Amino acid sequence: AEHQHTRYNPLRDDWVLVSAHRVKRPWQGQLEKPPPEDVPRWDPNNPLCPGATRANGEVNPQYEGTFIFPNDFPALQPDAPEPDDSDHPLFRAAAARGVCKVMCFHPWSDLTLPLMSLAEIRAVIDAWAELAAELGASYPWVQIFENKGAMMGCSNPHPHCQVWASSFLPNEARLEDRTQRQHLSQHGVPMLLEYAEQEARRKERLVVENTDWLVVVPYWATWPFQTLLLPRRHVCRLQDLRDSERDSLASIMQRLLIKYDNLFEVSFPYSMGWHGAPTGPYLEDCGHWQLHAHYYPPLLRSATVRKFMVGYEMLAQVQRDLTPEQAAERLRSLPEVHYRQRTE
Repeated sequence: AEHQHTRYNPLRDDWVLVSAHRVKRPWQGQLEKPPPEDVPRWDPNNPLCPGATRANGEVNPQYEGTFIFPNDFPALQPDAPEPDDSDHPLFRAAAARGVCKVMCFHPWSDLTLPLMSLAEIRAVIDAWAELAAELGASYPWVQIFENKGAMMGCSNPHPHCQVWASSFLPNEARLEDRTQRQHLSQHGVPMLLEYAEQEARRKERLVVENTDWLVVVPYWATWPFQTLLLPRRHVCRLQDLRDSERDSLASIMQRLLIKYDNLFEVSFPYSMGWHGAPTGPYLEDCGHWQLHAHYYPPLLRSATVRKFMVGYEMLAQVQRDLTPEQAAERLRSLPEVHYRQRTE
């Protein structure tokens, strides 16, 4: 807890430098603006609101639950041409095709996931699973991700996520596929299933748990309050979850996200995403995979002081300023009633 050391991340096959004493240093750097608390529930100029007109001229329906539509500015398109052949191995290119969708969680702009009801969160989970199955029938990788807050690059306060399906395995997916495959081959059990069992027994990095799921600050966490959401049962993909597991997932997501907001009493920014087994041509050979979700929040000391991944982190090795055990203890001790809903 007091002395620097490195920790191995078996999921990425790399190391993180833990320097817990650095959190004590005075801060005179960048201060962020806290997110606005006065987001209007409906704004005709907000392109994600029901009935609003988007940049391409299309008008959103008066949706009352989740709403999914093709991204108006997609990073991947299904009909992109093949790149030209390279004349040298140092200048290689490959085809990249896919589709990008946007999914609104709720018609209200001022309602984030931790403030939604369990039934509304469950509807989001069901829509995720349906999209994963639908796009996974054609594409080997379906990336569901949410960038929450302007600090994480979100340009719109309306609660939403994105879903990108690609004709290739992205770098993180390829890396996790290799490490999980190696672990199963060497140890006879899926890596993250074994890891969840270990963390459930040790408790020191546990944040919240229920019958089907647990959330931990991983032993190898990079971001200050990074968490890993894991099922207790061996599950490869979102669409493989049972009804009861989807209900308990809604509950544990709500509990985690309330704790996040309560940490600094602010709508907590993060980037999160689901990693499930590859699909398409990989459907038959994924027993080494375990479904999981990563949460990467940037805040370190307060609602206005963030962790920057620069300098040493970019040029040498990632480094964190408090131990994962300290972060887990802080999150674990927080109340599970949202600060905006307290009665006292």
